[in-house]
Amino acid sequence: MREQQGFVPVEDEELDATTGELELEERQALRRVPGLSTELTDITEVEYRQLRLERVVLVGVWTEGTVTDAENSLTELAALAETAGSQVLEGLIQRRSRPDPATYIGRGKVDDLGAVVLSTGADTVICDGELSPSQLRNLEQRTKVKVVDRTALILDIFAQHAKSREGRAQVELAQLEYLLPRLRGWGETLSRQTGGSGRGGGAGGGVGVRGPGETKLETDRRRIRHRISRLRREIKAMRTVRQTKRARRSRNAVPAVAIAGYTNAGKSSLLNRLTGAGVLVEDALFATLDPTTRRATAADGRLYTLSDTVGFVRHLPHQIVEAFRSTLEEVADADLVVHVVDGTHPDPEEQVRAVREVLAEVGADRLPELLAVNKIDAADEETLLRLKRAWPDAIFVSAHSGRGIEDLRAAVEARLPRPAVEVRAVLPYDRGDLVARVHRQGEVLSTAHLPEGTLLHVRVGAALAAELAPFETAENVVAARRP
Repeated sequence: MREQQGFVPVEDEELDATTGELELEERQALRRVPGLSTELTDITEVEYRQLRLERVVLVGVWTEGTVTDAENSLTELAALAETAGSQVLEGLIQRRSRPDPATYIGRGKVDDLGAVVLSTGADTVICDGELSPSQLRNLEQRTKVKVVDRTALILDIFAQHAKSREGRAQVELAQLEYLLPRLRGWGETLSRQTGGSGRGGGAGGGVGVRGPGETKLETDRRRIRHRISRLRREIKAMRTVRQTKRARRSRNAVPAVAIAGYTNAGKSSLLNRLTGAGVLVEDALFATLDPTTRRATAADGRLYTLSDTVGFVRHLPHQIVEAFRSTLEEVADADLVVHVVDGTHPDPEEQVRAVREVLAEVGADRLPELLAVNKIDAADEETLLRLKRAWPDAIFVSAHSGRGIEDLRAAVEARLPRPAVEVRAVLPYDRGDLVARVHRQGEVLSTAHLPEGTLLHVRVGAALAAELAPFETAENVVAARRP
């Protein structure tokens, strides 16, 4: 009867409850159908629009490095475009000493780009870089299709995947800061005004409001600035809540471990493996944006937290870094950073460099780092041997198959900060609450049960050591400060 009503026995379920299938199904339940929109287009044109990416051509400028580096960058741009919901038709790379200030790829190459767009039937061009307003305008005028740069593409993906209130506010702030310098007026004249002008006053006129008035462009800018100020206040208040939670963990002497790394390196999969967090897992860039913190227990009984963070990418827009600064501060305040690297990526060394660059921006480069090379079950042996020579202290794991997970767990626990004070104390049997706190917050070196109570040889923080002081054994107290 239960099976007829749609209930499936647990033993027959094929889904793993710790990989966020319900959220993934919800994300994939709604697909875009091109050409069905009846949305009215506002008169004011902006450079950041909703990205209806159906058929796109990619364009990159190769200014430095090898041709392999340029191809890897364009391949990553293709993955970003597909994550946003588009179909990539063609990819072009232009070799230049620097991008052309007027058209990004050079006036002569724009005609070639236009021919490719015409022959493929593309409706969008995506450039592998952040374009100035004039570059965007010139490219659109010459190619006759919409032009989107790398920054707008990443912001669109973030807008699709942000779920929490804080995440949505951070993404909106980044979008508005990107949009503000790229507003354009009505046509090229900026002539639309909210007040009346000349005799008769016009549609917006009337007694007392005749005159030059305020242009629609100026009104939009004022509204955007007002919204930016409001979002910054909201995010600041959310940052206070996050800082309060971190302060509570610090008072309880709970070590914090942050999982950081390149987007799609497998951070959420590792968090699920280590803690059973149930975070969404998807083979896509920036699949999860909202940080997730879960509690874990070390082999010696100590508690610590593991936090999944937003993924990084090369040339991560500075608007994103600034808007997500409060989230990235979770990494800066951690005791250890587990840096996850995709072992199947064509250039994992470049991934590591890009991640460390962003970590340096938020002050997390000074923290202890543990490299974890993921996806070893799909990587080739030659690559793994090369990475083992380059990073001899790294842990090689597979979040998919579970290989190396216990080695990673042991390496994390070995690098957790040790409590500062070593104490030997006999706790009466009616102080079970204090024994439990010692197991949660301290490192238990040995335990013995005596007639008068429980003999504990532990390392604890200074605050808990003060509470244990009345129960210390007089002959065996060691005050060993952590160097």
